[in-house]
Amino acid sequence: MAGEEQRGRWSLQGKTALVTGGTKGIGHGIVEELAGFGAIIHTCARDEAHLNECLSDWKKKGFQVTGSVCDASSWTEREKLMQTVSTLFDAKLSILINNVGAIRSKPTIENTAEDFSFHISTNLESAYHFSQLAHPLLKSSGCGNIVFISSVAGVVSFGVSSIYCATKAHGRV
Repeated sequence: MAGEEQRGRWSLQGKTALVTGGTKGIGHGIVEELAGFGAIIHTCARDEAHLNECLSDWKKKGFQVTGSVCDASSWTEREKLMQTVSTLFDAKLSILINNVGAIRSKPTIENTAEDFSFHISTNLESAYHFSQLAHPLLKSSGCGNIVFISSVAGVVSFGVSSIYCATKAHGRV
């Protein structure tokens, strides 16, 4: 009941959003909430089959959601995704949700240089780069908003994911 009352007071009709990592966990919930308020959304995921499954479910619910396969750890794939978003949304983006995140759980002393690079590029660098790429689109919308999804792991260290903890603390800056 409270959700229905809230939906009556708030509207994101006509607003556009990019939600990175929107097919699982918090990202999936964000896509559903924004769509429930009327936003037009584009999301991305690494797993094409799962992305297509989510897109099909959202279409059945009447949500306006499109999606792209994108490995957020890749500079060129991030650029390609933002070109797609620019084309889809007529170079205007209202909301950027930097949600994407990945974790390789292992004791700190067992992490490799590749593990470090993976976490930094996926969880931290992608949020920074997506924000840079989205800036002109957010500015042209006249009401751009950027949201960074962090983790409690950025405040409370976990014994098996120290690199993840460091990369997901960015929401507390």
